[in-house]
Formats: sequence, structure tokens, C-alpha cells
Amino acid sequence: MHLQITLPDRGEERLTSLQERFLKSGLESFNNEEIIELLLSLGLPPRKCKREVRECLEQFKNLRGLLTASAEELEQAGISRRGILCIEIMKKIPKEFLKQKIIGKPVYKSSEEIFEYLYYSMRDLKKEVFKVIYLDSQNQIIDTADLFEGTIESTPVHPREIVEATVKHGAVRLIFAHNHPAGDPTPSQSDKQLTRDLVFIGSVMQLKVLDHIIIGENRHFSFADAGLIKKYEDDFLNIRIKKMLQAEQRQLN
Repeated sequence: MHLQITLPDRGEERLTSLQERFLKSGLESFNNEEIIELLLSLGLPPRKCKREVRECLEQFKNLRGLLTASAEELEQAGISRRGILCIEIMKKIPKEFLKQKIIGKPVYKSSEEIFEYLYYSMRDLKKEVFKVIYLDSQNQIIDTADLFEGTIESTPVHPREIVEATVKHGAVRLIFAHNHPAGDPTPSQSDKQLTRDLVFIGSVMQLKVLDHIIIGENRHFSFADAGLIKKYEDDFLNIRIKKMLQAEQRQLN
């Protein structure tokens, strides 16, 4: 059942047939071509809109391909600046909505919640993006930020930058997340080593790493759920105890 929206007639420019249809029934009966035309119709006259819809479909095949294209790729495909503006707004608004929905309101309880928040913005990225989520002592989310783009193997994570940003945000707890563009969220050896290092650094700086979540295609991997965050914390504690015992032994000798 759809809620029909009736707009008052104030002598303004009439809506297109697609726009009227959307207000009456939503997107359920729309195909890819009609959705793209509806989107571009917000900034382009009908004749130009039709031409750019054809170019979008020829180049990007479907709506998902269009929405994952960069502004540079859209421009190379012959899409006008107004068309690019409409598409970029469409891409950014849901991400901002999800960010505002989670920051300051929910309290982190599970990796599933974080996956649902991140999946829309990370599932179609063509490069790995490594994010940090800052939380307070009550596990309430303060902010999110992208730390780097690339791959964990080729792009180093700088612990000092992480610590400085954490202090700046007034955070004491952290969740890390990154995507695997190939779709398989299984952690690599580099993923495991990085997470272990971050847990160790957090322990030294009295910052709690709650999780590291890898986003794949419709699924995710959580280091916390797999018991690895606890294991790395125990590893750090054992190393610390061992060093303390060695120092005491040297004093006795």
C-alpha cells in the first residue's frame, strides 16, 4: 500500500509524468531507465534528460553502475554538470542520513549494527577504504572518518595520526572498518597483523579497540565476534607480564 502525495497547485511548473507517477506509487514499478530519468529530471529539461539517460545506460548499464561511478567517469561519459550534480547529491544524501542516524544516538552493541550502517556507503567502492569510528566511554558513537584509501599492504596506517585524531574527538574507544572490493570479507594475514598492532597500540595508550569489521558483498567479518580482539588483548597482557617478570629477574641477579 502506498501513501499518495498530493501537492498543491501554486501555478508552478508542472511535474513530468514520471515525477507524478513517483509521488503516487513510489519506485516499485520503475525500471532502471525510469529511475535514472526521474533522477536527472530534477536538474535537466526533458529532451536533454532523455539523451543523458541513454548515455548513462550505455556506459554504466544500470542504476548501481551509475551510482558507483566517480564524477570524473560521469564527465567522461558525456554527462552534463547538472546531471553530475543530481547524481552526486543522490549518492551523498543517503550516506549523510545514515551518518546522522547513528552518531550521537545509538550505542554500539554489535558488529551487525555497524555493518548495516557502513554497507551502503562501502559495498561498491573500487578501492579499499579504511575507516575509524570514534566512541565515548559509554560506547556511544561520536564521529566517523576515513583514514586512508588503497590497500592495507600498500598504504601504511600511521598510529600517531590515529591517536591524535582520537584525542581530538575526545574518544576512548575505537572501531575500525574497511571493505574488500572483491566481495569476500575473509581477513588476510595483513588484516590480522594490522588489527593486532592497533589493539597493542590502543592498550599502551589506554584506548579500547572494540572491533575491526571487514565489509564484503552482503556479509562481513568481525574480529570481535571471531574472538580475535580478546586474543590480541591477552597477547599484549602476556607480553607485558613477561617483560615485568624479566625486569624483576634482572634486578634479583
